[in-house]
Amino acid sequence: MKKLISICLLLLPTMAFANTGGVHLDHADVDLADKPSLQRGAKIFVNYCLSCHSASFARFSGVAKDLDIPEDVMSKNMLFVSDKIGSNMDIAMKAEDAEKWLGKNPPDLSVIARSRGADWIYTFLNSYYLDPSRSTGVNNRVFDKTAMPHVLWELQGWQKLAYTEEHHGEENKKVITGLKLVSPGKMNEESYRQVTHDLTNFLTYLGEPALMVRKKVGFWVILFLLILLIPAYKLKKEYWKDVK
Repeated sequence: MKKLISICLLLLPTMAFANTGGVHLDHADVDLADKPSLQRGAKIFVNYCLSCHSASFARFSGVAKDLDIPEDVMSKNMLFVSDKIGSNMDIAMKAEDAEKWLGKNPPDLSVIARSRGADWIYTFLNSYYLDPSRSTGVNNRVFDKTAMPHVLWELQGWQKLAYTEEHHGEENKKVITGLKLVSPGKMNEESYRQVTHDLTNFLTYLGEPALMVRKKVGFWVILFLLILLIPAYKLKKEYWKDVK
């Protein structure tokens, strides 16, 4: 049994690497205390993601409260015509229609960050490249043959695979070295990276909205227990002083 556990622990990094198609994951550096980043991420999510992907575990009112967004601003800029401030972040598209139009029903993104990890999402959003063999015209290095189109292409532009040649005896082999921009978008690389960081930050928040509150409460609970330890220790000494 111990040997089996040891083997599993040794294989975990390899399994995680294989899950990305062999692509190194960039560090997302999420910060749930960064309210401006979360607010920008919420705006990007609503404008670019919410038409196909729901976040049904969250409510617009809850997001507004957590991210310090006034409800009138939320209602004016982030709600569709049929939505109300107390509504869940659902989409109008039916599952059967999504499968007919898109080939599959886009997943709910409420807990995608807990499922995939923030680094995976961040790298995925930055790893689209042109691929004429795909129906969407693009592919992704992190998620090969993804059905999701590059919805942020106007901001980033278009990338293609970059290769280098390696010599193996008499044979030359092309090896993928990364991606290079061939058609710029509205943003430079730094600005686009900020967009994907903000969106990743927001999706991480969606996965556990109470995380920051839990950390704050946890600090005071630990502090209370440490203070309580002093009288508890003195009481213990008083009870046991006559016991030999």
